[in-house]
Amino acid sequence: MALRFGIEEEYFVVDPVSREVVPRAAAVVRRATAALGERTSTELVDFLAEAKTPPCDDLDKLAEQIRSMRSAMAAAAAAEGVRLAATGTPVLGEVIPAPISAGARYAESLAVYRGLDDEQSICSCHVHVEMPDRERAIQVGNHLRPWLPTLVALAANSPYWAGRDTGHACWRVMAWARWPVAGPPPFFESAAHYDDLVGTLLDCGALMDTGTIFWDVRPSARLPTVEIRLADVAPTAGDAAVFAALIRALVQVSAAAVDAGERAPDPPQEMLRAAYWLAARDGLAGTGVDVCTGRPAGFRELAGDLLAHVLPALRDSGDLAAVVRGVRRLLTGGTGAERQRGAYRRRGRLTDVVDAAILRDR
Repeated sequence: MALRFGIEEEYFVVDPVSREVVPRAAAVVRRATAALGERTSTELVDFLAEAKTPPCDDLDKLAEQIRSMRSAMAAAAAAEGVRLAATGTPVLGEVIPAPISAGARYAESLAVYRGLDDEQSICSCHVHVEMPDRERAIQVGNHLRPWLPTLVALAANSPYWAGRDTGHACWRVMAWARWPVAGPPPFFESAAHYDDLVGTLLDCGALMDTGTIFWDVRPSARLPTVEIRLADVAPTAGDAAVFAALIRALVQVSAAAVDAGERAPDPPQEMLRAAYWLAARDGLAGTGVDVCTGRPAGFRELAGDLLAHVLPALRDSGDLAAVVRGVRRLLTGGTGAERQRGAYRRRGRLTDVVDAAILRDR
């Protein structure tokens, strides 16, 4: 039986004329609450508005929830005289220091993390997949680790930062990597091992609280899920749904391996970090590394390996055709990063990149 899953997405608030990011997220979220209730919220930076789907049991339902969620958020933004853009980093605007949202927790974050908060204008997509307990979530996370760089390459959608091309496909990963507890997680022997390390990080002050555990895979602190947090926000609702289905399939294959007593591969953390950097720099167009063997391999090849790995789960859930089509679309039509650069090349205008990323209220 397929596991329930859902996503959280963040979007940039942009001015419809200049296309620069503007600190109006709080107003957009207030208005969107009428349609989405508690499924919309502000984030640390007032350029960002967040929305969440409810948990869904099949891909068609999730895709419809993402479309309706994006439509509601876009309508709320338009009513406030602004727009929302689905890109992992701000294409245009003055973004440093970032405008920190109001609230005691955000003020505490600024006191603890200081200059890091100034540069956290980034939008991501988090996929949640239900888990029976935290122990299972930890063990499944271990099995996910070798595939994380390939997922970064597939989801790359942040080549621009504040008016310049960074030369990377996923600059958001580079910005995020500076946090003390972020990126690919360590290998954990058990939930107790996880809790011991988190306790140490809390005691020494590297974590403000458990909400600042920013590893790219973690057991959710508030939901019965494993949370995969490594993706840029997707360009389209269809892209987001396919990525979530791919993640769910990978979680289900990993859960089956846990049930069979298979020990997860444990690639060196240094190898994972290098593979992340390669994925973030060049996306699917680049050469990465098989983190378990150390063998150089193109990310297109690694994406094929990932798809082959999850085929049993995709067949079981009925998602095989949709996910294969979606991955092929990325391989032939380009990732979000490649599409952003394509939008720029047509007229040499970054405003066109923003326009292509704007959510529509339909």
